[in-house]
Parts: sequence; structure tokens; C-alpha cells
Amino acid sequence: MSMQSHLAELEKRHQALEQEIHDCLSHPATDDLVIAELKRRKLLVKDEIAKLRHNGSISLH
Repeated sequence: MSMQSHLAELEKRHQALEQEIHDCLSHPATDDLVIAELKRRKLLVKDEIAKLRHNGSISLH
């Protein structure tokens, strides 16, 4: 898998988690721990995206 396709997949996963968080927040019965776990997973994906972009920019120079 190329770095670009991996980044695209991570961005899709990040957006899907964002949507899932939004959906959970619109239902008051959703457990706060579920929302916290989704946010944690979203942050991990965001960190991985940033790391790949940073490593990619270093190797391009």
C-alpha cells in the first residue's frame, strides 16, 4: 500500500469516527465512556496521519 493510499484510508477512518461521534452526541442515552473511546480512537488516527505526513515531507526534501 502506498503512503498516499494509506493516508487516504486513515482520513476516511477519521471522518467516519467524526460522524459516529456526532451521531452519538445527538442521542442523549449514549454512554459517555463510548464517546470518550471514540474520541480517543479518532485522536490516535489523527496522530498517525500527522506522523505519516511529517515523515513524508522529510523524505521529499
